[in-house]
Amino acid sequence: MREIELAPLPEELGTRLDLFIASRLPQLTRSAAQRLIESGYVLCGGKALNKSHRITGQTVRVSLPDPAHDIAEPEDIPLSVVYEDDWLLVVNKPKGMVVHPGAGNRSGTLVNALLAHCSGRLSGIGGVMRPGIVHRIDKDTSGLLLVAKTDAAHQSLSEQLARHSITRIYHAVVTGRLREPEGVVDAAVGRHPVHRKRMAAGVPGGRRAVTRYRVIKELRGHTYIECRLETGRTHQIRVHMSHIGHPLLGDSVYGAPKPKIALPAGQCLHAKALGFRHPADGRDMLFDSPLPDYFARALAALRETDGH
Repeated sequence: MREIELAPLPEELGTRLDLFIASRLPQLTRSAAQRLIESGYVLCGGKALNKSHRITGQTVRVSLPDPAHDIAEPEDIPLSVVYEDDWLLVVNKPKGMVVHPGAGNRSGTLVNALLAHCSGRLSGIGGVMRPGIVHRIDKDTSGLLLVAKTDAAHQSLSEQLARHSITRIYHAVVTGRLREPEGVVDAAVGRHPVHRKRMAAGVPGGRRAVTRYRVIKELRGHTYIECRLETGRTHQIRVHMSHIGHPLLGDSVYGAPKPKIALPAGQCLHAKALGFRHPADGRDMLFDSPLPDYFARALAALRETDGH
């Protein structure tokens, strides 16, 4: 059993307990947070609460039971490590790699590689299937990911995520041409009411999500953009850009038409820049990842069709 104390931030006061836990512990879904609450693993002032309890200024204590089975195993998989010290790592995840084991992906994940690279020395807050994972990116999204080695580092970085003080900048190619050179999409994101494996914008019960974008270059029928996340909801950029009528190139799940040129499978989305405050000494850290080959090839192909 592992215990975590979560001190609410001023802007979190009044939030439902299940939403508060799910936002602070991104390794947990809202339904998983609800199961913990219903099982008495969440206390506030020494008392068990219900899932609809509204957060006050009191610290919330969450007990995470040890899983009875399913332990991620270390695997000797090459890793692109951008930065590493005794508290954390920044890794550059390739397109096509799943972040942690799950249904249909029991091995070959980033977590399997991390367990081997770090000799098992990773934060345990995420549980045995998600050790060290502070935040996630999709299988077909490439780029920078933050990993915690210690529980103290994990908790500090999770609090920075909750305060929206971590810089996360993505590059993407979307279909069509945007009317304005920059803009903001402010639309709540939640589970799609019909297609449960998808997310949707503007659905009842969705959580507030904000994406800022700017145009980098216009291409024939497409636009190369930069997106800056203020929040980090599941599939946020993909859902938001589809919501305003410009799904990501290659993202058939959220409405992108089949490209007329040969391109790698999946969406054209790269987590390019990552900035945060170091949990041990407070240093401002900022990392940038060059565009991977698949992204550069897509841009080159689109420029050729544009005649440039």
